[in-house]
Amino acid sequence: MKTDDASATPEDPRRDSPSLPEVHRSILVPVNASFWRKLLAFSGPGFLVAVGYMDPGNWATDLQGGAQFGYTLLSVIMISNLMAILLQHLSIKLGIATGRDLAQACRDHYSRPVVWLLWVMCEIAIAACDLAEVVGSAIALQLLFGIPLVWGCVITAADVLVVLLLQNRGFRYIEALVIALIATIGTCFAAEIFWSRPGFVGLLLGFVPGPEILRNPDMLYVSIGIIGATVMPHNLYLHSSIVQTRKYAQNASGKREAIKFATIDSTVALMFALFINAAILILAAAAFHWSGHRDVAQIQDAYKLLPQALGVTGASVLFAVALLASGQNSTLTGTLAGQIVMEGFINIRLRPWLRRLLTRALAVVPAVCVIGFFGEGRSTQLIIASQVVLSMQLGFAIWPLMRFTGAPAQMGEFVNPLWVKVLGWTTAAIIIVLNLKLLFDTFMPAAALKLFYGHLGLPAPTP
Repeated sequence: MKTDDASATPEDPRRDSPSLPEVHRSILVPVNASFWRKLLAFSGPGFLVAVGYMDPGNWATDLQGGAQFGYTLLSVIMISNLMAILLQHLSIKLGIATGRDLAQACRDHYSRPVVWLLWVMCEIAIAACDLAEVVGSAIALQLLFGIPLVWGCVITAADVLVVLLLQNRGFRYIEALVIALIATIGTCFAAEIFWSRPGFVGLLLGFVPGPEILRNPDMLYVSIGIIGATVMPHNLYLHSSIVQTRKYAQNASGKREAIKFATIDSTVALMFALFINAAILILAAAAFHWSGHRDVAQIQDAYKLLPQALGVTGASVLFAVALLASGQNSTLTGTLAGQIVMEGFINIRLRPWLRRLLTRALAVVPAVCVIGFFGEGRSTQLIIASQVVLSMQLGFAIWPLMRFTGAPAQMGEFVNPLWVKVLGWTTAAIIIVLNLKLLFDTFMPAAALKLFYGHLGLPAPTP
């Protein structure tokens, strides 16, 4: 679509105003340095993005998937992770090749109504993500210290101060904290997997996709939740911005090198996310699926049953510590994403503390209201529902990303080759079709569903 009067033009000074201006191009990349030194300089943004792929939303969906269906949904986690690697690579390319993040690119090239629609959809996605992170952190605080969930949600708002403090000291401090928390999560789950002793053959077979996932409505619902929890729409906006914190040569060779090293950083970080997500599902399958606890869906229930299932007293403590690290990690990056999309889409630049306070309020207030109304027993269902909402927003982020990175006018020599276009649009189509099926199954009357699926020889979804 053509830009209107509100859209930026090449002469508009807004084009020279980057998102996160306080850290833009603040980390110098050495010019004449070894491969490893340059990789170290570019390492960091990928891990900030990866925390969104191992947040409490993943925990809820992975636990439910493992307890109910064993190792079957490992294939969904693997496919989701491969989708994430491709989409984050495209976000890197957009940010480095054009100097614009995804939100700014939408404002540059779409009309005002479209831009505002995309902004609202993205804010909904961020609110859903923040909701999962806030509730997950609150659950961890309750498990470890007995703090009521409502007060735990309020305590998590303190991350605003942490982000402000660290960002004022330098973006590397945020990256260091995030990597340290990821290491904590990984260590905890490495121990949990060792104690659970999963069946190796069944585990490997779980990575092979099967048609049962599409035929079983309950399995499909959890699968879409896993996709929504893994491939997060706001991460596409976040990554296209934070790769610009590196100061590299602004020419073709410099950008090409930056894309290469940033993609390595992102891929390595997302492989850590794959390990964490797979570990959660494997733990749930090994501890609960074959021990008669297939109805375990609440994080709190998993915490209580782990010592008995694994025969290790400290298993539940490590589980809760990892959950707390996961929730706090994700809130750090969620606040950054909120700032990026507001500045990028509608060019509103608030003071960092005010923007982050608003971001936290959008998550804390709904969480407190829902938990206060429905009770603490519905907290995990709330997290899973938020991940399905996230999955519904993915198409609104992937579509413009594919369009911009496939346009020679915007990307120049960095435009997507044909094979990347095919993979990218196939990914988008899979996500959109799965979401449409979920909407169909959710909102069509039960009698009509039974008749429709009966003609296909398939079981109707459970009401």
